Amino acid sequence: MRLIDAHCHLQDARFGASIDALIARSREAGVSWVVCCGTEERDWQDVLGLKERYPGFIVPSFGLHPWSLKERSRNWQEELERFLCMTPSGVGEIGLDHAEDIDHAEQEEVFLRQLMLAIKLQRPVSIHCRRAWDSLLAVLEKTGPLECGGIVHSYSGAPETISLLRKFGLSVSFSCSITRSGNKKGRKALLAAPMEGMLIETDSPDILPAGVEGLNEPANLVLVLQTAAELLDRSALELADTTAQNAERIFGRLMQR
Repeated sequence: MRLIDAHCHLQDARFGASIDALIARSREAGVSWVVCCGTEERDWQDVLGLKERYPGFIVPSFGLHPWSLKERSRNWQEELERFLCMTPSGVGEIGLDHAEDIDHAEQEEVFLRQLMLAIKLQRPVSIHCRRAWDSLLAVLEKTGPLECGGIVHSYSGAPETISLLRKFGLSVSFSCSITRSGNKKGRKALLAAPMEGMLIETDSPDILPAGVEGLNEPANLVLVLQTAAELLDRSALELADTTAQNAERIFGRLMQR
C-alpha cells in the first residue's frame, strides 16, 4: 500500500527531538513521502533542513501563510523566490483566511503575488482557505488555470465549489477532520469530490483524528484513508493507490531521491 501525506508541517518546533521516531513510525505505517509546507519566513530554512536530512521522504514547499502576514519582512517575496530556486519545491502554504482579523485586501494581494510566483517558476501550490471561498475564486480568476496545479488542503468548502476549483487546475485534500463523525460538511464534500482530484493528508501536527491524543503525525494518515474508504464504499488499497497517484502527478516531479 502506498500512502502520501499531501500536507503536513514536520518543521513545527513541537516535534523537537522526536522527529526521527516520528518518521520511522510514518514509514512503518506505509507513508512513502510527505509534502512539508513552510508557513513563514523563519521556518523555511527548517523545511529545507528536513528535506536534506531525510532525502526521498520530504518534498519541501515554501510559502507565506495568511496568519504570518504581519511578521513578513520587506523583502519577503525575494526571499521566497530564493528558497524556491534552491531546490525543487512547491509554493505553500499560502491562501486566504477571513475567519481571522487580518486585512482581507492585504491577504489577497500577498496570495496573488505568490500564485504569480508559482506560475513564473512552474510550481504546484498548497492553498489554505477558510470562510473566503468567493474571494479565493476571484483571485484565481486573475491568474487563470494553474498549469502545474496544486491542492486546497484540509478542504472545508461546499461540495459544489470543488468543480469550480477544478477549472483552475486544483485538487482537494482531506485531512484527519473527516474522521470526526460531527464533520458532516467535510464528509459531504468528500463524497462529491472526483477521484482524479482527491488527495489525503494529516496537516500534522494539528487536526488530530478522532480518538487520538497528543500531536498529529503522518502515521495517522492510515486513519484518514480508512475513514474515506468507508464513506466512499471503496477498498482502502484502491483509495490509497488513487490518492498516491494524484499526489505524484502534482508533486512527484519535486521528489529527489
